[in-house]
Amino acid sequence: MKEEREIVEISLEFCHLEAKMPRYAKQGDAGMDIYAVEDLLVKPGQTVIVRTGLKIAIPLGYEIQIRPRSGMSLQTPLRVANSPGTIDAGYRDEVGIIMYNTSQSQEYQIKKGDRVAQMVLQKVPQIHWVSVKSVQEIGIDRGGGFGSSGE
Repeated sequence: MKEEREIVEISLEFCHLEAKMPRYAKQGDAGMDIYAVEDLLVKPGQTVIVRTGLKIAIPLGYEIQIRPRSGMSLQTPLRVANSPGTIDAGYRDEVGIIMYNTSQSQEYQIKKGDRVAQMVLQKVPQIHWVSVKSVQEIGIDRGGGFGSSGE
């Protein structure tokens, strides 16, 4: 059975000689790997911006979310600090990945060409707020919150 997915065209500018085209590692993946364009030493407890060498023009009604790669999260102390990060449709500067070294003693070397995160395209509907006297009368109130399921 052939996979049918919506295709959204997004313009991409390479603003660094070492920039690589983001790409899906495997067919059907939700996230595309994105790459560092320069070597960077991340000291213990330090937060840095990892340059990607990419500028993108996202169509109105969409965002790109920056998410961690599971392998990097499992095998290193590095984390995408604001995960998921949002790149809005109106942003046109270079895409940077905010990385935090969770180790208090180990520095970590990011090398040029390393896959540092993944990006996922998402539709973003716009909210129109409607003021009501009580939301309790709308739909079903499942009750609880903030740990109420006991897990």
